[in-house]
Amino acid sequence: MSACLGYLCAAVAALSARPRGRAVSVCLALCGAVVVPFVLLVLTGTAQSEVGVIERSGLLTLRQATPYLPDPQTVGEVTPYLPGMAVFGLPRAVLGESGPLPGLLGDARLWCAAAFLGCLWAALHAMRRPVDDTSAVGGGASRGYAVGAFLASPAVALPLCVSGVDLPLTGLLFLALAFAARRRPVSAGLALAAACSLKWTAWPAVAVAVTLLAHHGGIRAAVRAAIVAVGGTVLLVLPSALLSPGPLVQQVFAFPIGRGPFETPAASPLPGRLLADLGPVGWYAAVALLLAGGLGVFVSLLVRPPHGLVSAADRLAVGLCVAFLLAPAGRFGYLALPVTLAVLARLVGGAHRKEPAHDLVVRTSRPARPAPVPAARGAR
Repeated sequence: MSACLGYLCAAVAALSARPRGRAVSVCLALCGAVVVPFVLLVLTGTAQSEVGVIERSGLLTLRQATPYLPDPQTVGEVTPYLPGMAVFGLPRAVLGESGPLPGLLGDARLWCAAAFLGCLWAALHAMRRPVDDTSAVGGGASRGYAVGAFLASPAVALPLCVSGVDLPLTGLLFLALAFAARRRPVSAGLALAAACSLKWTAWPAVAVAVTLLAHHGGIRAAVRAAIVAVGGTVLLVLPSALLSPGPLVQQVFAFPIGRGPFETPAASPLPGRLLADLGPVGWYAAVALLLAGGLGVFVSLLVRPPHGLVSAADRLAVGLCVAFLLAPAGRFGYLALPVTLAVLARLVGGAHRKEPAHDLVVRTSRPARPAPVPAARGAR
């Protein structure tokens, strides 16, 4: 109801002829679709189960240095995320739930949204910096309005208010691609390491970012980014892997694909899920198709590497769509991640190459007439 009212007021403001109509329209949409429902849901403690899982993982990390229970008894006790996701549950573990202010500041959705917006701001800032043969992106005000309008859309506003789990992952992946497009291999590697420590579905982004860097900055820059990304991921995941290797494998890898001790709630009727419901043969067929799709995307990176932010985001979005559609278990909501990557890449725009000065010639006056040739002596 709040989002519908916000969209309606935003449409009325956009139709007005006032100079600040666009700014008012975007603000109304953000207030109606994001701010008001977010505050109400946080204050009432209404959220999807993922929020409770993250907050519990933060508490477990403080107590036992690993976010995984050794013997979960119910689906709600399973932590299907890598150890990095527990960071967003630490505020709840530290502040507790006594009082409205600790309850608000300890909500994991608040910190997931802050991480996403921080990554988006950093990516916008990075894309403004010019590089050797490119110019900075212009149209800052229009681009800001477009990004704000997309944040108010259901693709971002709904998960931000009710769950927020995939938002830090989306922001870090987009930031890594932006750094790779700007030839900053160490920064791209650090962003990839942070993303890969949240969910293993972020791991294909390493290949996309490394290929983009190899195309733009050379093999040395690509190798540096890969070393930082892989090394950082290992450092962040290794402690929990050593403390609880069995629970990590069962809860993070086996459970999401339907091979864990409990049935995963991700049961949307996607092609992979429909195949897996046919029995063991269907499950193996879904996995085979998934591997074939991933191999096809990897070959496309070698044959036609991405050349900019938009093409890299599109390639990663295609790979993620293939993974989510063909996985033995999945949700329609997972597709918001690739959609957000593709749309943000186009809104931010990337860098435009400078046009050579000789490509366009504009004549401002009529050409001068050639001087007359003097007639030969004796000619009339």
